[in-house]
Amino acid sequence: MPAYKYTLKDGKTTLWRAKFYVTDWTGTKKQICKRGFKTQREAKDFERNYLEQLKTSSDIMFSELVENYMEDMSHRLKPTTMATKKHLIETKIIPYFAKLKTCDIDTIRIRKWQNELLGYRDEKGKPFSQTYLKTIHNQLSAILNYAVSHYGLRTNPCHAAGSIGKGHADEMRFWTQKEYEIFSKAVQKSAIKLAFDILFYSGIREGELLALTPKDILSDKKIDINKNYAKIDGEELFLIPKTDKSNRIISIPDFLYDDIQEYISKLYGIKNTDRIFYFTRSALQKDIKYYAEKAGLKPIRVHDLRHSHVSLSKGYFWDSLADCLR
Repeated sequence: MPAYKYTLKDGKTTLWRAKFYVTDWTGTKKQICKRGFKTQREAKDFERNYLEQLKTSSDIMFSELVENYMEDMSHRLKPTTMATKKHLIETKIIPYFAKLKTCDIDTIRIRKWQNELLGYRDEKGKPFSQTYLKTIHNQLSAILNYAVSHYGLRTNPCHAAGSIGKGHADEMRFWTQKEYEIFSKAVQKSAIKLAFDILFYSGIREGELLALTPKDILSDKKIDINKNYAKIDGEELFLIPKTDKSNRIISIPDFLYDDIQEYISKLYGIKNTDRIFYFTRSALQKDIKYYAEKAGLKPIRVHDLRHSHVSLSKGYFWDSLADCLR
């Protein structure tokens, strides 16, 4: 693992560079050269770490395996999914397993890790939710499945260790129309009130709401859902809908269409392709909690308004059916 010394143009500053050859996944041999290391050791460490990432055996360090896994997945998953995955891995998985070789992660280590997660309590004494525990465990299992498929790991120890958490919450949370009307009356900000009305009466997702433009509000009292808004590391992204079925046109009540048009008319200088709402997802979450408490309602998440919409739609169906049978 040679490293080479060189001097900058000032004739005084001496630095080190790493220079070595690797064979990439196509079988092509190429040179890797990186300059600017202050010491020979730093240059050699760079080469060692680089070569470690190219290993395809299960004795690869878990931290290096994760880097390779994340780079691979970044070409296959949406940026929003990758951001969630990155946060979860960095905060809940890497701190426990980073210094281990992948092949040394066994069922005992996994169960000790699980027990720490199960024993967690926040400042209010609340544990992680069952669905969150399941999500964390599934992420570790996905990484180790990747090692089985591509790094020669014999088996995934997560399977033998057993899972934790639950795939679905015990009870779906939603508001009835009467509860939502109480909530809506408590909301004092016009933009926030309209946003919640759209979420409740249309059933669209938060990202779809925040991506809406005047052009998406159709004259036949429908909304064209064709994009999803997200902000990752300060960068604003407009993404294609989650699935083909998510790319859709939905009908909305007359009063909601009128409220949207009235709101847009008050937005000075807005263009057809400008976003209607400029607040964040976290602002919506804070507001739904604040106004729910103010209205004396059971707390729900912003996403639970989709559940509420489904409940509302079923109510409309059965009411209509009852009218027909009378």
